[in-house]
Amino acid sequence: QVQLVESGGGLVQPGGSLTLSCAASGRTFSSYAMGWFRQAPGKEREFVVTIGRIGDSTYYADSVRGRFTISRENAKNTVYLQMNSLKPEDTAIYYCAASNLGWSTRRIEYDYWGQGTQVTVSS
Repeated sequence: QVQLVESGGGLVQPGGSLTLSCAASGRTFSSYAMGWFRQAPGKEREFVVTIGRIGDSTYYADSVRGRFTISRENAKNTVYLQMNSLKPEDTAIYYCAASNLGWSTRRIEYDYWGQGTQVTVSS
């Protein structure tokens, strides 16, 4: 069982930056691939980025590639999402998730989810 808690969301102006964190409980964090997803009002939850168990593999959605960076510190049971050059269309609730199957872009392949943190990009 893994519990995930996101933090770091907030209100930021277009062009600004935010760093989200996701803290995991348990001693098996390094056995999970991790992902970030987001859900905007009235839209389905969509894939943002994923990272492998030891951080050697990453994959980004086209919409965020070059602006967002995922990283993880297994010693701290934490995964991060550095978001730069934020746009109004990045406004959403951001969720982190853990997968037993390895890194994936598919929601169905994630076993555990956090409660989400709100990111609002507006002037």
